[in-house]
Amino acid sequence: MTTYKVGYFIGSLASGSINRKLSKALIKVAPAELEFTEIPIKDLPLYNPDFDEDYPPTGVALKEALAGVHAVLFITPEYNRSIPGALKNAIDWASRPWGKNSFDHMPAAVIGASPGAIGTALAQQSLRGVLSFCNARQMTTPEAYIQLKPGLITDDGDITNPETEKFLTDFMQEFRDHTCRVLTVLPRTSAAE
Repeated sequence: MTTYKVGYFIGSLASGSINRKLSKALIKVAPAELEFTEIPIKDLPLYNPDFDEDYPPTGVALKEALAGVHAVLFITPEYNRSIPGALKNAIDWASRPWGKNSFDHMPAAVIGASPGAIGTALAQQSLRGVLSFCNARQMTTPEAYIQLKPGLITDDGDITNPETEKFLTDFMQEFRDHTCRVLTVLPRTSAAE
């Protein structure tokens, strides 16, 4: 059995983020072949090209974390019909300086939760455009726009609705399969073994 190291980003900086709850649920229902590490983004300064010659420690740590994983999972809320600024900032840091894009050919998946009826559909569409430019190998289906109603996922990540649990389990199995397919064609030699 091959184990894939997955770095995951939570787009919200809020301490009570429903997307943090979703991340716990996803990890619980994920196949055993996926090993997860959160990639923190809250301490990154705003990206500025002036740093390209001398990245600050938080920028270096971000790029090192991405070099140590095989795939990335983005779990994001929707702010003003797009992705949160903190998440976009992290992507800007990781994809620079020019020619040192940490997302190049990396398997990636996008999911998110919101209290609203359309979940995070527009944020995900925005994020997919950014990831396309970064040359990430995105899982395009199944799409997962989660309307997170109170009690659907507990603070510990337990899913209380069997249909939602099956859907998220299937999503994570597809992410494992997508990661395997991409890495079979484009092995990531930089991921720590």
